[in-house]
Amino acid sequence: QVQLVESGGGLVQPGGSLRLSCAASGSIFSINFMGWYRQAPGKDRELVATITSGGSTNYADSVKGRFTISRDNAKNTVYLQMNSLKPEDTAVYYCNAKAVTTYYRYLEVWGQGTLVTVSS
Repeated sequence: QVQLVESGGGLVQPGGSLRLSCAASGSIFSINFMGWYRQAPGKDRELVATITSGGSTNYADSVKGRFTISRDNAKNTVYLQMNSLKPEDTAVYYCNAKAVTTYYRYLEVWGQGTLVTVSS
C-alpha cells in the first residue's frame, strides 16, 4: 500500500558529499514523519535524522553540522544531504516514514536500504 524507494548511495572519498533520496508512493493520506537510519556491519540500526511535515528536524550528534535532512511534502520525498563524509559514516542507510493511508490506517514503513561507502 505504501512503498519507499531509495536512491543515491554509492562510494565516495572522505570529505566528499553524497545525497540520498527517498520517495514514498501508494495510498497516502499524509506523512507526518520521515527519517533516515543507518546500520553498519555488526552494529544496531541508529537514527541519523528525522523531519516532520512542518519542517522540524532532529539529528544524531555524530552528523550534526555535516548532514542536512529535507523533504518535499508535495512529492512525499525526503532527502539526506551528506557533506564532509567520514569513513565511520559507512553503513546501509534506510529511509523510514510514518504515514496515514487514504483508508486512515497508520503505518510505519521502511525502505530497502542503500549502501554508502566512504573510503579512499
